[in-house]
Amino acid sequence: MEQIKLLVKTITKGIQEKKGQDITIVDLQGIDGTIANYFIICQGNSPTQVEAITESVGDTVRQDTGEKPVNVAGLGNNQWVALDYVDVLVHIFQPEIRTFYDLENLWQDAKLTRIPNSEE
Repeated sequence: MEQIKLLVKTITKGIQEKKGQDITIVDLQGIDGTIANYFIICQGNSPTQVEAITESVGDTVRQDTGEKPVNVAGLGNNQWVALDYVDVLVHIFQPEIRTFYDLENLWQDAKLTRIPNSEE
């Protein structure tokens, strides 16, 4: 369990390094039928920023924990990129796509933690 918490923290750090916005950690533990323990959802304001956040998360996690995603989907169009770390799924959206899919509200029972945007 501690390893998963470290992974969540490391992913969040990777997102923040590229100024990913509106980070939400969705805790899905204890909810039946979910495909992961956590979703981490954030957004970038352009395809270029979405790609930069994706690379930053991958690099930061690899450097800090040695883990690599088992799958990455959505690179290329960079409107919604998903990185699958088995226990943690990372979703990096452009704002309008994030609003459309509204993943935060799919699981009403999940505990949501919203990380304030850094002001730098």
